[in-house]
Amino acid sequence: MTKKDLRIVYLGTPEFAAASLQALVEGGYNVVAVVTMPDKPAGRGHQLQYSDVKKYALSAGLPVLQPEKLKDEAFLEELRSYKADLQIVVAFRMLPEVVWSMPRLGTFNLHASLLPQYRGAAPINWAVMNGDTETGATTFMLKHEIDTGNMILQERLPIGADENVGSVHDRLMALGTSLVTRTVDLIIDCENRGIALPTTPQPEISDLRPAPKIFKESCEIQFTEKTAAEVKNFVRGLSPYPAAWANLTINGQVFENVKIYSVETMDNGQWTMDKSSIVVPCKEGAVRILELQAPGKKRMDARAFMNGIH
Repeated sequence: MTKKDLRIVYLGTPEFAAASLQALVEGGYNVVAVVTMPDKPAGRGHQLQYSDVKKYALSAGLPVLQPEKLKDEAFLEELRSYKADLQIVVAFRMLPEVVWSMPRLGTFNLHASLLPQYRGAAPINWAVMNGDTETGATTFMLKHEIDTGNMILQERLPIGADENVGSVHDRLMALGTSLVTRTVDLIIDCENRGIALPTTPQPEISDLRPAPKIFKESCEIQFTEKTAAEVKNFVRGLSPYPAAWANLTINGQVFENVKIYSVETMDNGQWTMDKSSIVVPCKEGAVRILELQAPGKKRMDARAFMNGIH
């Protein structure tokens, strides 16, 4: 069997998933169909927006399936028609067994964490928000419980002390594309040698950290409940998206839902504002806000923001 013989169905939605799909297609692997989320209205005009995976799939001439319900019989019948040997999942929704068990070689998933840590929807954000100095990516075989299947390959990636989730995301995306193609190569090699794919059960760890989906309400900065270091990690773990936010009162003016993209820590401090900076006290220490964005305004540094306040 060669990579052109192995029939692959690819399931994913965002940019993170589109990168691995592109690596497979341009690497000569036989992707026969793509499954992604239905188009969603976005922007002021509420025009239907294609997912990044759909955009790339269409540009590559691949069939695209966009089921509302993954157990819909019409979708399942169409999925079966592609006679996939293998399915690959990257940043998609939870699959029912009738989908992930369909291919003869099963379905593997790429997850952006060092499993078993950070099972869930937002592993990259939570690793940075918690102040971790290391993260990584893991490929594993799907089974009933989410993100718990036996691991195939895993790679580590350091996190810089001042790095935000945007740059970690981009570096993990590159690492993930390599893991996906290497995992497919390993599966093909095992098939050709007539041996079982070597996998490793996820280790039992008592202090597991979850990675639940992030909502706007949970992005508010609680300055008085966190140390300065914790606030910094919280901000960089949400920057640039979805962005931490706070309500600020500056020179008697109330600014609600101000997005904060960057801060630096200080040993101590009190509420101070001048033409170039905003300092906010925390549970311990203080932070100086470096970059922010008021509703309806552009993202800017603190000096430009303060100069715009009368």
